[in-house]
Amino acid sequence: MLRGRFGPVDFESECVPFTQTGYYEKEFGSGLRRKFISFEKLIAPDKLAGIKLITNRIEAALSAGGRRKVNLDPGYLELAKFVLASTKDFSHRIYLAKGIYAEITLLYRSGAFRPLDWTYPDYRTEWYIETLEKIRQIYYRKVVSPECRRKNAEND
Repeated sequence: MLRGRFGPVDFESECVPFTQTGYYEKEFGSGLRRKFISFEKLIAPDKLAGIKLITNRIEAALSAGGRRKVNLDPGYLELAKFVLASTKDFSHRIYLAKGIYAEITLLYRSGAFRPLDWTYPDYRTEWYIETLEKIRQIYYRKVVSPECRRKNAEND
């Protein structure tokens, strides 16, 4: 469904156990797993609210007995940050539109993604950060010209 809506995938991680919190166990049960998927087509940040609304509809379509079978957390990655969409307001979230908020979950500083005070425990783990850095490398190749990449490599 995601490929049909958002196009070809340029990265898909392995599935890993989701063990950092029991928040979702009542709804989904135990043994939860997570994976990251990124798409070839880049989006403008102002599209995030609409994408979150689409993923909410996909979750609802796949639900059974009033319970979701999947939890989709769309976001976007830039060279300097990783942003997640949410339907929940909080002090560090910015309202986008139609009940959707955004939060900067990780900042990219000193050559790595760094968590913030509010970053969820799972996004602080080595596997998440390494996975997002792999996606960032794909994004970097898309947005930075080969000439700039060559100059950066020469300066390293």
